[in-house]
Amino acid sequence: MRSLVVYESMFGNTRAVAEAIAEGLRGDVGVVEVGAAPHELASDVDLLVLGAPTHAFGMSRAATREDAAQRALAANTALVSRHDGMREWVERVRVPSHVRLAVFDTKIAKPRLPGSAAKGVAKRLRGAPVELVAAVQHFLVVDTLGPLADGEFDRAREWGATLSERVPVR
Repeated sequence: MRSLVVYESMFGNTRAVAEAIAEGLRGDVGVVEVGAAPHELASDVDLLVLGAPTHAFGMSRAATREDAAQRALAANTALVSRHDGMREWVERVRVPSHVRLAVFDTKIAKPRLPGSAAKGVAKRLRGAPVELVAAVQHFLVVDTLGPLADGEFDRAREWGATLSERVPVR
């Protein structure tokens, strides 16, 4: 099985989750930041895993990415994703019909906090010829800049292993 994990990450938390999911996946796995992701998937990709941070109750936009850049500057840290985000990539990407899909996001660990980048990604891909192999997954961060909440890295690795079991071998 060949999997590709594409992520958007501002402060490194979503990247860490993407890498943990990749550790759990079986077979040949690639992990790529959304700005470097291909706009057309290779025909040998069986599973596409997409991850993005939740910004202002949904997927990031230019304005929310600029806000993240200002926060990074104030915290004396560099941004991971510096250009277009998952929203823009999803609008451009061509996904072959045999590819299975899984979507996750990161969000602040506050009870009843609404919004989800993952639901936005899945909604935008709903008309595409792809099948979700799992319900969208949310991974929690302690605060805007992180870190991941306790246990989230291990939970992401386990979710990756579960995804591998749900993709038929061609």
